[in-house]
Amino acid sequence: MSDEPVKDPLALGLGSLAAGVGFGAACMTASQIALSLNQQRFELLGYYVLTAGLIAAVGVGGAVGWYRSFSLDNIWQRGVIAVLAAVGSILIGFLAAPLDRFFGILGMIVWLLLNVAFGMLATRWALRGKGEAGRGTGTP
Repeated sequence: MSDEPVKDPLALGLGSLAAGVGFGAACMTASQIALSLNQQRFELLGYYVLTAGLIAAVGVGGAVGWYRSFSLDNIWQRGVIAVLAAVGSILIGFLAAPLDRFFGILGMIVWLLLNVAFGMLATRWALRGKGEAGRGTGTP
């Protein structure tokens, strides 16, 4: 039997995509929370906060998707995962706006925590697809 871990490219790719979406959407939601807390100064800094959140969501979503899918052999697949993670993080992050309308700031904080938890679970899925889940550094 070999010590080489078994790699599952589908789990690795989907886990990387989901991790990018989760962490990127958390950035977008955090910017909307910051804007909601400063509504009295919206004319002064409102659009800057939303633009910063949008750029952070694209950057974090794409970077996490690219980084987590590093073990894939095909660079084209890694690029597609990164772009889909960036776009998905914007779409999922904007879902915080209706939550703010119906549930207020508490609903957006819950959405932020759910996105971070989803990103962590997806990272575990990607690591399992990479073949490193449960591998310790100790001697057998």
